[in-house]
Amino acid sequence: MKTALKKGILATFSDEKLRMSLYRPFTRSFLFFDRLMNNGTFLFPYIFPTQETESENLVLSVAGTGHRTGFGCLVSNVIPGVDLGYEKAQCFPFYIYDEDGTNRRENITDWALQNFRAHYTDDTITKWDIFHYTYGILHHPDYRERYAADLKRDLPHIPYADDFWAFARAGAQLAELHVNYETQPQYPLTFVEDATKQLDFRVERMKFSKDKTRLLYNDFLTLEGIPSAAFAYRLGPYSALEWVVNQYRVKSERRSGIVNNPNDAEVPRYIVGLVGSVITVSLETVEIIEGLPALPHGT
Repeated sequence: MKTALKKGILATFSDEKLRMSLYRPFTRSFLFFDRLMNNGTFLFPYIFPTQETESENLVLSVAGTGHRTGFGCLVSNVIPGVDLGYEKAQCFPFYIYDEDGTNRRENITDWALQNFRAHYTDDTITKWDIFHYTYGILHHPDYRERYAADLKRDLPHIPYADDFWAFARAGAQLAELHVNYETQPQYPLTFVEDATKQLDFRVERMKFSKDKTRLLYNDFLTLEGIPSAAFAYRLGPYSALEWVVNQYRVKSERRSGIVNNPNDAEVPRYIVGLVGSVITVSLETVEIIEGLPALPHGT
């Protein structure tokens, strides 16, 4: 910004630059998307150049080389942060565009499509199937364990599994859960309300009990009955539910005094609903992963 100032380059405001981003796993945040005002826009002007592209494009984010917090991957239909929940995230979109949102083209090559069809002798395989297959493979526990060292020093290499469609279907189910996490059914937690306090769904900072079966939501509300399996779905150092609890809190920036408040006056139950939905997403994600077929040795 100092260089731009010296050159007399001005930042301009536009409503079209007000975007939604995925700052951390299952944590949306408003973003003013601008090459000058952002520390780095990377290639996202070609991945999500306009709000309209968010309705058709998906981007697969994986931990980058040299990560120290554990491998992770997450698919999104909005701009993800570079430290999405694992370090140095690298992103692979299904579509890329020109900066004005035109000239859409597929990012999976015809060569890749031909190779998948030839290997499985199946001409019904599409590029979206390959995208979902990849997402399924990246979630397989055997894949992550077997190639843990390689995933730290190189980007993922995708093997041919015996059952293409099992992984493609699983990847599509996972993508549906992870992209549309806010609309998933809420896990039936027990709401324990303090009758001496006024009805309130605002959060300041949520806190788990020691055994993590309860969530102290605020002075008015405690959520009970959190299943232990909800913590099995992890992205980097934390589970999906822990990311939500850690991120959805009121924070003040020390130097500027700016307050980041995630509470929505128009949708006061959003955060409590999000907790229930992310538990559902976590449980279903674990179930899908456990249902994946084994990867043959040597794959």
